[in-house]
Amino acid sequence: MAEKKQIPLRVSAELYAAIAAWAEDDFRSVNGQIEYLLTECVRQRKKNGSPVPKELDVPPKLEIQ
Repeated sequence: MAEKKQIPLRVSAELYAAIAAWAEDDFRSVNGQIEYLLTECVRQRKKNGSPVPKELDVPPKLEIQ
């Protein structure tokens, strides 16, 4: 297995809480959930040929309750 790279990541407390809850539902760690989500985004981009969303530097508007 290739060595994994470490990257610093800053997210809002609201986003972290949403990812943590999702990770718990999927029986993953928060780190594992983020890695899973990034992997799925890369797969989707390879499949479609374009990033989702198309505006990369615009943060998504989250409606987390």
